[in-house]
Amino acid sequence: MNNKLKITLLAVLISLTWCASYAQTNTKEPAKTLEIGQEAPDFTLADSKGDSLCLSSLRGQYVVLDFWGTWCKWCISGMPKMKEYYEKYAGKFEIVSVDVMDKKQKWLDYLANADMPWKQVRQTPFNMVSKLYYVKAYPSKFVIDPEGKIIKISAGEDKRFYSFLDDLFKE
Repeated sequence: MNNKLKITLLAVLISLTWCASYAQTNTKEPAKTLEIGQEAPDFTLADSKGDSLCLSSLRGQYVVLDFWGTWCKWCISGMPKMKEYYEKYAGKFEIVSVDVMDKKQKWLDYLANADMPWKQVRQTPFNMVSKLYYVKAYPSKFVIDPEGKIIKISAGEDKRFYSFLDDLFKE
């Protein structure tokens, strides 16, 4: 084999190897998400008093897991409706609001002046619960049944979320 042919074959081989390697490292995985019927991922976060709250400690009751932040205008504008439903169906479910991306003091200052009587926890860079739940929009709400299964997922402030609660808790 002459040298020119050897160099050409070597160049082709290197190109193919590089292309295969590039394609393998740059192939996007399908977007991950949680689905209705899946078990809700468990977590433990500190509440506003510094006490630990473990999601699984609420088994046996319905839970609304609400991902929000003080920086999110839709989250803030939806809080009166959340409070209305918390009072409307008192004792039928618990709300756990998970603050995302706020500095601790800003979160605490907001809670001191907010009328949000349900459980409040804050994720930290060391415990990114929003990643466990694949949250991509705020607010995001997950309704979890007494057995710990996700039965509703709602992204954004959506009237259908409250209709779902009405259907779930009507007598």
